[in-house]
Amino acid sequence: MPVTRTPAAATDVLRRQDPELAGVLLGETARQSTTLQLIAAENFTSPAVLAALGSPLANKYAEGYPGARHHGGCEIVDVAERIARDRATALFGAAHANVQPHSGSSAVLAAYAALLRPGDTVLALGLPHGGHLTHGSPANFSGRWFDFVGYRVHPDTGLIDHEQLRALARAHRPKAIVCGSIAYPRHIDYALFRDVADEVGAYLIADAAHPMGLIAGGAAPSPVPYADIVCATTHKVLRGPRGGMILCGEDLAERVDRAVFPFTQGGAQMHTIAAKAVAFGEAATPAFAGYAHQVVANARVLAAGLGQEGLVVTTGGTDTHLITADPAPLGVGGREARAVLAAAGIVLDSCPLPRADERGLRLGTAAVTTQGMREREMAGVAALVAGVLRGRVEARRARAEVRELVTAFPPYPG
Repeated sequence: MPVTRTPAAATDVLRRQDPELAGVLLGETARQSTTLQLIAAENFTSPAVLAALGSPLANKYAEGYPGARHHGGCEIVDVAERIARDRATALFGAAHANVQPHSGSSAVLAAYAALLRPGDTVLALGLPHGGHLTHGSPANFSGRWFDFVGYRVHPDTGLIDHEQLRALARAHRPKAIVCGSIAYPRHIDYALFRDVADEVGAYLIADAAHPMGLIAGGAAPSPVPYADIVCATTHKVLRGPRGGMILCGEDLAERVDRAVFPFTQGGAQMHTIAAKAVAFGEAATPAFAGYAHQVVANARVLAAGLGQEGLVVTTGGTDTHLITADPAPLGVGGREARAVLAAAGIVLDSCPLPRADERGLRLGTAAVTTQGMREREMAGVAALVAGVLRGRVEARRARAEVRELVTAFPPYPG
């Protein structure tokens, strides 16, 4: 369901006071409005979310939690945080929510801090198979502080290898198991992960950053009944501000809250928390549920179209907003394909693939669905992507087609 107003007023103020930065904002607005946004982790927030982000709540220092702040004058912002927490627990059916994490990575860091100690063993999806940096990358705090063991997706099917997962859990007896991915297009079997975790006495942490909006809209299964802690972002399909959140039971609430503040973060960003509250409220509506299901319908059509055009779609399709595909049969690798498509006004990512030496493509339908595009447009996008990669459609013509499409479906009409 497309949003209905343009957030131009703030830019007008900035244009008068700081033309240089106003030019940057206007340039990015133009880029988003004239190119096709297929990055799986991005979306367009509503004007109401943007209004909360640009509100005077940005001025308030609020270390601590409602009713127990380290700064005076927090009576009003306490209300905003309570609203955000109450809406999050109601939306996802959780006993406790912490809405202060600044990002998804911050949420995962706090989850680890609540449950683990440096040197503990953690089982997570390996980075070449779709794991996130916080799932054990040696360049990240996770890989430096904990002993990560990576499970995999099966090289033939692209699906999580549950037999290997269970065998690794039995062999390494991890303190925690992480389920979640930045490039897995199918639903995760949370009940199976819970069973494996219980067998070896491990905590189960669900990193649901990508599917959380689908979960909110009833278009994907929820990890809340199964995981000890659920970490997520509030942007992506959830369509809120950039930030993180944590859900857990009452038994871990105090540990999670202390892991966020004072262990890993200082003052809460109250304008962002208010914007999260707005997004949670929007996600509780029937309109958002319709949106979430349309996101999946669009992704399935786009995946099928890419497959028909000759790309190898991982797992043969998708259950979510996310698609990964190998463009090698079209004679181009993932990195080159991303650059060629960017020149044509089609913005997406590259990512590792289970059976490919080169990287593949990762794309998603959250943003274009917010713009109001449906199955017909997705079929056309698949054909255009293939046409550009095959060299049948040159960049100038493709840019013109993209501009025509996004003009018909602007992210902020008006």
